[in-house]
Amino acid sequence: MIDLQDKNSCPSIEEISEYVRNPVFMEFCSEIRNTYQCREKMEYSSCSWEKGWNIKFKKAGKTLCTIYPRESYFTVMIVIGAKEKASVEALLPESTVELQKIYEQK
Repeated sequence: MIDLQDKNSCPSIEEISEYVRNPVFMEFCSEIRNTYQCREKMEYSSCSWEKGWNIKFKKAGKTLCTIYPRESYFTVMIVIGAKEKASVEALLPESTVELQKIYEQK
């Protein structure tokens, strides 16, 4: 089993998939790769909020999203840039209250 806190051992996408143990993980990664024509990059984060290895999808030097792997599931932080802001905010009233609260915490 991989240790996501071990800064000296960068895991592969396959190792993270085994750790997550959720078929949606690889489907999500594949969809991001194909839709945005980008590749994933493993990065070690030292920030206090989420220390450890995570996966970033970037295009043209900008982060599209960051995946935080967990046992049996994963969390995705989506980056909403200036271009996307109006479209996202137009969809918010149709979203769940929980998602609206998360967005407002920006």
